[in-house]
Amino acid sequence: MKKSEHALQLFGTFNCSQAVFSSFADELGIDQATALKLASGFGGGMACGETCGAVTASYLVIGMRHGHTTGDVNAKSATKQLIRQFNADFEKEHGALICKKLLGYDLSIPEEQEQARENQVFDHICPKLIQTACTILEKDKK
Repeated sequence: MKKSEHALQLFGTFNCSQAVFSSFADELGIDQATALKLASGFGGGMACGETCGAVTASYLVIGMRHGHTTGDVNAKSATKQLIRQFNADFEKEHGALICKKLLGYDLSIPEEQEQARENQVFDHICPKLIQTACTILEKDKK
């Protein structure tokens, strides 16, 4: 099963960030429960409509794959470049990285969150964002 398919199965029970990050848990050498906990605070643009949870989860995946642990300047630079490339690919597909721009609602405002729910934004837009994030990460498996 593709990571994107797994993430879409998880979404709904878990937030966008949890769905994306935990779909890569086995590859990253961490258990599912740990991945779900680590990513739990990033959904809904960190609960304030900022950077999309699928995007921040992707940063976690990239960091786990390529992040530096020794202060190596070249490794740090390479990881930043991978993040920039991810951002460019995601923005090319969706036009933004910010949750409230992507959804058209600010989820930090209870009334707007309810409007988003009523308009089925989480059913129609979020799955596309999750799928794009996973697809980019699957292509960049170095």
